[in-house]
Amino acid sequence: MKCFIDTADVAEIREALSLGILDGVTTNPTLVAKTDRPFKDVILEICRLVPGPVSVEVVSTNAEGMVREGRELASWAPNIVVKVPLTPEGLKAIRVLSREGIRVNTTLIFQPLQALLAAKAGAAYVSPFVGRLDDVAGYGMRLVADILEIFRHYGYTTEVIVASVRHPMHVLEAARLGAHIVTMPFAVMMQVVKHPLTDVGLARFLEDWQKVPEKPF
Repeated sequence: MKCFIDTADVAEIREALSLGILDGVTTNPTLVAKTDRPFKDVILEICRLVPGPVSVEVVSTNAEGMVREGRELASWAPNIVVKVPLTPEGLKAIRVLSREGIRVNTTLIFQPLQALLAAKAGAAYVSPFVGRLDDVAGYGMRLVADILEIFRHYGYTTEVIVASVRHPMHVLEAARLGAHIVTMPFAVMMQVVKHPLTDVGLARFLEDWQKVPEKPF
């Protein structure tokens, strides 16, 4: 399973890269706004840092605008993936962009048939929002399982990005289901890396190390 980070914070991206586990980045207008920096500057810096896919979202709500913005975004860097919402206008834009060889990540997916439609339109990725579905008493990971099953039945190569991840259990369940990608906030990534028993064990080892005579280093 590939690991993406869901952020526009360059410092977080640099730290995730240093761990050797980062495969890509997903962003959205909310995340970029938090940086208080010019939009294009942020995206270009991320694209220079990260060799993998960098998802960048359009803001138009009509197909013509989405296509225009998608073409512009894709021209900035070869690793940019255009994020398009799953709406009727979004499907029209996906069809046009994908036929032009521009990779599309279909965002804001909340039921499996939306993902199927995105795949049929030519999307390279679909992003089911598991946390937001859980927030309204849904079952986000069931959505992921259904999408993966449908894609297997019909041989779609569209990859599933498990998004709106709230905690490490979402990451674990995504891996168990065989999701292609999980994108997580930096805080969740750190929760996945760390465990209190690891910290306790390391502290004990270091304490005992001080008792060893004639240390080589």
